[in-house]
Amino acid sequence: MGLILKRVNEALAINPPPNVQQRLSVNGSNWLWACVALYCVVFLGVLAMSFKPRGNEKIFHYLLSVALLVGAITYFSNASDLGWSLVSNRQIFFSKYINWVVSFPIVNILLGLVANSSWATIVWHIFLSWIWVISYLVAAYTPSVYKWGFFVFGTIAYLVMAASTFMDGTVGAKRVGTRGDYFILAGYFNLLWLLYPIAFGVSEGGNKIGVTPHFIFFGTLDVLMIPFGSIIFLMLSRKWDYNALNLYFTQYGRAPQGGHFPEKSAAGVPPATSTPAAAAV
Repeated sequence: MGLILKRVNEALAINPPPNVQQRLSVNGSNWLWACVALYCVVFLGVLAMSFKPRGNEKIFHYLLSVALLVGAITYFSNASDLGWSLVSNRQIFFSKYINWVVSFPIVNILLGLVANSSWATIVWHIFLSWIWVISYLVAAYTPSVYKWGFFVFGTIAYLVMAASTFMDGTVGAKRVGTRGDYFILAGYFNLLWLLYPIAFGVSEGGNKIGVTPHFIFFGTLDVLMIPFGSIIFLMLSRKWDYNALNLYFTQYGRAPQGGHFPEKSAAGVPPATSTPAAAAV
């Protein structure tokens, strides 16, 4: 007769939650461990693909690997009932904000690379995502109704970021031939981003749902955003023209080998020719 070993999640026994009503449950911890496993599996897959990438360009794999690894670490912290503070009789897990402050800018960088956006535009989107996340973090730690002021500021930053990803990104994507795929990616990520203000409003904002339901809500969004988003992104990237996108980050060191810059062509300047000059007499 075989011996059956029962596997028990002892995270909350080792790291007990506070004695308050709104706290993490064992079922919530189990869900978070599942998220950790999913992040790790996709991370290993992306890391393995980076050893033989298409066109020997690894920038997409590097960025996605960072987002996946940070997500796995922060979800490990959440599942272990670590990385939280007590605010108004509720556990506030700041680990998830650390995840977002890394993953959201990475998504913006990826979208900017696909659209061949300027670095100024990409940095603009990165700072908007930071303003969004940090505003929500401050709102979560504000016990009074003034939290909604920070919520509004953060949501405005998100709306500006979302509008810019569509308006500015479409122009560049059309020029380099990735408009269709860019619409798919920008629409997918912005649809998920649209649900984050709602999730915050009913959880740490309005305190309408408990800690475990709030982790189910945010966990679903995060898993769709990064692990599944990574798979979708890498599948679509197989048909992109890396020369048109000017992706020369890891192929030849830091020396670009070409690319299209139609907007930088100077009027009236003839192209260089290879005709040798006449020899002097």
